[in-house]
Formats: sequence, C-alpha cells, structure tokens
Amino acid sequence: MAKILMIGIHPSAIDYSLHPDLDEAVLSARIEQGLAAVRAAGFDAEHCLIGVDPEEVEKTVRAAVAGGSVDLAMIGGGVRMAAEHTLLFERVINLLVALAPGIRFCFNTSPETTIDALRRWAPDAS
Repeated sequence: MAKILMIGIHPSAIDYSLHPDLDEAVLSARIEQGLAAVRAAGFDAEHCLIGVDPEEVEKTVRAAVAGGSVDLAMIGGGVRMAAEHTLLFERVINLLVALAPGIRFCFNTSPETTIDALRRWAPDAS
C-alpha cells in the first residue's frame, strides 16, 4: 500500500481575515474529518501540518519523511493556491523530490476532495 503524506497549512497559521466564512475551529474539524475519511477509505496516510516559516516548514517535512518512505504527497490548497505561499510551495515540492525520489504528487481543492485526489495518483488505490 502506498504511503501518503498529506501536507497542509496548520489552521493556526492561516490569516482568517482573508477567509471571512472560515475560522480555525471549523477548518480544524474539516481537516480531521478529511483525514478520518481518507483512512476509512483504506489509505495509509499521515498529516503533516505546516506553518508558513520556510525554515520551520523544512524541518517539519524532513521529520515527517524521515519516518519511512513516502510514495505520494497530497499538498493542500492552502499551500498551493495562496499567492503569498508560492515560494513555500516551491520549497516543499523541491524538498520532497530530494528526500523521496520517485514521489508522486496530487492536489485537492478542499479537505472534502482529498480522497478523489488520492485515487487519481495512489498506485494501489481502489
């Protein structure tokens, strides 16, 4: 079974003034529900919630990958889609390529679309 690392911005690191319809509690609950659904669907997945400081993010991602091989990384929209996180997204991608040669990537648009993203790219997805 493919080992999946699900990377996203930690709810405490988000500027909610840019998302008036969202708050930390709601986002945290959606993320946890998403992870539970991913595991219930049979995926071997771990969360890697990151901040926005590039040096700290690198340490966090290195620690997450150090636990074993990672076959697929699902990188959330908060990392990829916010213009202010473009350099962070580049750094995460390049770090993962260096740490896990052959890694594949998938992308969701919300916590609720994660399973669909994983099924597109997990080598042994059902």
